[in-house]
Amino acid sequence: MTAFETPPLRTTPCAVTTLYLENHAWLRGWLAYRLRSWGHGVADDLAQDIFLRVLSNRDATQPDTLRQPRAYLTRIANCVLVSWRRRHSLEQAWLEALAQVPEPEHPSPEQQSVILETLHEIDTVLDTLRPRVRQAFLMATLDGMKQKDIAQALNIALPTVKKYIHEGYLTCLSQMPDD
Repeated sequence: MTAFETPPLRTTPCAVTTLYLENHAWLRGWLAYRLRSWGHGVADDLAQDIFLRVLSNRDATQPDTLRQPRAYLTRIANCVLVSWRRRHSLEQAWLEALAQVPEPEHPSPEQQSVILETLHEIDTVLDTLRPRVRQAFLMATLDGMKQKDIAQALNIALPTVKKYIHEGYLTCLSQMPDD
């Protein structure tokens, strides 16, 4: 499926239309309240993203009518908000790092886009790791800490640190293309 194709509709259009008509304004308000400093534009965009998820994730085994549609939408909205905040935080960190580089040395807009997308992919992979594994892996790879120092900082045994770092590398390597 290309970016321009719409996902297949897996439920009756009437049920989704009703869900949208009855809850879209409420959902936009719910999002706007949680995103006060970001304005209604972000809330509108996220509300649309949520309804696109509803369309793409519904299947024939789900009932056409939901007993608690707002609870259902709130659950999806919370996931979308966490994802959006995480993505926004990563983008802000990238912009702060970029601001430290003299402007003539800035990568091109195309390169910046590729770098940012790569950062999002790395973040997604690291998010699959258990918190302690991720922490040990990042301490070793980003902070350059020695394994014995990581063991002391995390109050775990040295073989556990080695196992965690190994697990982190394996996870990252498993996501690399097989070129």
